[in-house]
Amino acid sequence: MSYQYLLFDLDGTLTDPGIGITNAVMYALKKFNITVNDRASLYKFIGPPLIESFMEFYGFTKEDAMKAVIYYREYYNDKGLFENKPYDGIDNVLQELKDANKTLIVATSKPTIMAERILKHFGLDSYFTDIVGSNMDNTRTKKHEVIEYVLESHHITDLHDAIMIGDRKHDINGANVFGLDSIGVLYGYGDREEHLEAGATYIVKEAKEIVSLVI
Repeated sequence: MSYQYLLFDLDGTLTDPGIGITNAVMYALKKFNITVNDRASLYKFIGPPLIESFMEFYGFTKEDAMKAVIYYREYYNDKGLFENKPYDGIDNVLQELKDANKTLIVATSKPTIMAERILKHFGLDSYFTDIVGSNMDNTRTKKHEVIEYVLESHHITDLHDAIMIGDRKHDINGANVFGLDSIGVLYGYGDREEHLEAGATYIVKEAKEIVSLVI
């Protein structure tokens, strides 16, 4: 298939945010007298909206979850977002896609302002026509809401012309809401079973495989 609009998730798809996100979660949890020593147990926070994650994984009320997000941002905004690194070869993949005149758009549940800072810091922002994320007031956090905004703001009416690329089920589920095709990547934080259960159209092991799928 040949797609014109390529929607990319950020965390776990373009960059590996494992250290920064888990450090920020640990920082927030300590405010509630919760200590976590197993960093890997917090990888489940990578991808989903934060408020939902604090509620689901730690039984927080919505009010406490919103407080936890404020604490999370205290750490993340200053330090955590740069405890991050682009995946090997992702810049080459983005360059090939841009050279093929594809329209690249970031669609992330991370606040737009943070996504912009991260992509600019790593020199990846120039590959993208638009960077769309959630709002700082915790609205537009669900992936289908982000995708809907992208489709509407870019006047994408032929849904066969767009595809969502991400590493977690939330990316695939968000695409499914609109009947978009999707690519589940295995180099991030989701596994093959997660993508199969969500119904990903394609599954790839390495970023470079994306190029042959969409051109």
